[in-house]
Amino acid sequence: MINQLFTFSSTIERLCQGPLSEHLDAAIAAQGYGHHSIREQIVVIADFSRWLKQKQIDVQALESEVVDRFLRLRRRQQRIRRGDPKALQRLLTMLCQKGVVKPRKPPVADNAQTKVVAEFQRYLLQERGLSPLTLRNYVPVVEQFLAERFQNRAPNFAMLRAPHVTGFVMRHAHQLSPLRAGPMVTALRSFFRYLRYRGAIATDLAGCVPTVPNWSLSTLPRFLPAATVERILECCDRTTSVGRRNHAILLLLARLGVRAGEVVGLSLDDIDWSTGQITIRGKGGKSAQLPLATDVGAALAAYLRHDRPRSAARKVFLRHRAPLVGFANSSTISSLVMRALKHAGVESAHTGAHVLRHSLATSLLRQGGSLDEIGELLRHQSPNTTAIYAKVDVTALHTLALPWPGGGR
Repeated sequence: MINQLFTFSSTIERLCQGPLSEHLDAAIAAQGYGHHSIREQIVVIADFSRWLKQKQIDVQALESEVVDRFLRLRRRQQRIRRGDPKALQRLLTMLCQKGVVKPRKPPVADNAQTKVVAEFQRYLLQERGLSPLTLRNYVPVVEQFLAERFQNRAPNFAMLRAPHVTGFVMRHAHQLSPLRAGPMVTALRSFFRYLRYRGAIATDLAGCVPTVPNWSLSTLPRFLPAATVERILECCDRTTSVGRRNHAILLLLARLGVRAGEVVGLSLDDIDWSTGQITIRGKGGKSAQLPLATDVGAALAAYLRHDRPRSAARKVFLRHRAPLVGFANSSTISSLVMRALKHAGVESAHTGAHVLRHSLATSLLRQGGSLDEIGELLRHQSPNTTAIYAKVDVTALHTLALPWPGGGR
C-alpha cells in the first residue's frame, strides 16, 4: 500500500524504517479511510517507528505511556495533527489484538482500600459473572463507603456495625432520586455479602441496608401506539446505505424487542440463516435464540449484501465513516431512535431505544398475548418485570374495577 500512495523511493525507504515497518499496512487496512487520511496515518506511524528505533524501544515493550511520550515530543515540536493520537492508539490496539504486544496488567493497588475494591471487582466479574457496566455502578459506592468509614486507614471490617451502614445510606439517599438511590443500596448489599462470603464479617450487614422507597409497578410503561411505530418505520429514509442500516436496526428494536446494547453487540456469527434464528446475548452473559421475522430478516440480508462496509470487524452493524468498526456503545442506538422519531414527526416524552421495546410488549398484550409470552420474548428473568404491562390492558382492568359509590358522571 505504501508503494501505491508514495512516489519517491527515498520517501518509501524513510517510511519503512524502525520496528513498526512490517505493521504499517495492517495498521490502516480495511478501515475505510480516504487516501489523504491514510497517508497522514502512515507518516505519523513511520515517525513513531523511527523514534522507537532511536530510543531502542522494542515493539513488545509498547504501551500507552510510550505513545504519550512521543506525542508530547510532537507537541513541543508543533508537528502534531488532530488525528495523530487516535491513529497511534488504533495501532496499539491492533498490535495487542495480534498478540505482538501483551496487554499491560492493571497497576497494583497502592493501599489496603484499593486492594479490597480490586478483589471485590474480580469477585463480581469472575464468580458472579456481572458485566463491566454493573461494576461501574457498584465500585464508586463501595469506594465512598470505605473512604468515609475508614478515612485513609486499612479497613477493619470486624468493627463494622449496623449504624455505620444505615448512617451512610441516610446521609446520601436523600440527595438522590429513587432511581439512583436504588443502585446505591444494591451495591452495598452486594459488597457486604461478599465480605461475609470471604469471612471478613460474621454479621449479615447486607440485611441492615435500608430499603429506598420505590413503589413497585408505580409507573406506566412508556410506549408508542402500534400505528405510530409503523409510521416511524415507514418514514425511515431507505434511499441511502446509512438509512437502510438504520431501518434494519429499528426493525430489530420494534419487532423483536432487542435492547440497544444487544444491537451493538450483535455479531455476524449470531445469525443462523439456515434456521432463520438470531442469537441475542443479553444481560449477565445470558443468551437466547429468537426467530427472525420476515421483514427483519429481509432488511438484515439486504444490509449485509449491499450496504455494510467491507471490514474485518465481526459486528453486524458498523459505522459508515472511518474507522469502519462497530458502534462504541448503546447511546448511539438511542440517538438513532430519537432522530427517527423526529423525522417521523412523533412527539414523545421518551425517545430512547427502550420505548420501542415497551411498545412491542404493549401491542402484543392488546392483541391477546399473555404476560408469560411477553416475558419470554423480552427475556425477562422475573415475571414481576413483565407484570407492569398488565396496567395498560385497560379492557381487562375494567372487569376488576369496583363501582364508584353513588355512581359516576
